[in-house]
Amino acid sequence: MDAREDAVLFEARSAPLHALSENGVLWVAGLLLAGFTFTGLVFTLMGAWPVLAFAGIEGIGVVALLFLYRRHARTSGEVIRLTERELLVRRREGGRVFEASFEPFWARLEKREEAGRLPRLFLVHRSREAEVGCYLAAEERDSLEAALRDALRRYREPAWLRAAE
Repeated sequence: MDAREDAVLFEARSAPLHALSENGVLWVAGLLLAGFTFTGLVFTLMGAWPVLAFAGIEGIGVVALLFLYRRHARTSGEVIRLTERELLVRRREGGRVFEASFEPFWARLEKREEAGRLPRLFLVHRSREAEVGCYLAAEERDSLEAALRDALRRYREPAWLRAAE
C-alpha cells in the first residue's frame, strides 16, 4: 500500500447547526424561564394559580429540550471521503454511528424529491444506499451534489485524459 492509494481526492464535512455558544444557550434558557415565570405569576395574581404549575413544567421542559439538542448537535457530524480505493460515508448522530463504504467507480449519486420535503441526496451502489448531506440546507446540499458529482466524474476519467487538462 503506497501513499498515493490513500490520497484523499475529495472530502466534505458537515454538522448540525449549533450557532450559540455556551453562554448564549444559558442566556436563552434564562430568558425562557423568566418569561414562563412572569406569565405564571401574572395568572397567579389574577387567581388562576394552576397556570403557575403548568408554566413551570412547560418552562423546564423547553429548557431541557434546548440542552438535549445542544448536546446532540455537539456530538453529531458527517464525513464523505473519496480516495483511490473507496468512497466512505461516516455519520455520527448522537451516540449512533453509521458507516458505509462504496466502490467509487460504480457508486452513483441520486437526488430524490418528495412532495412537501426538501430534496435528499443518496449514494447508491447495487442494493446499498446511504443518505448524504443530512445536516445541510437546500443551497448547501446543491453545492455538495455538484462538488461530489464533479469529484466522481474526475475519478472515473482515465489518467491520460486528466493529464491532458
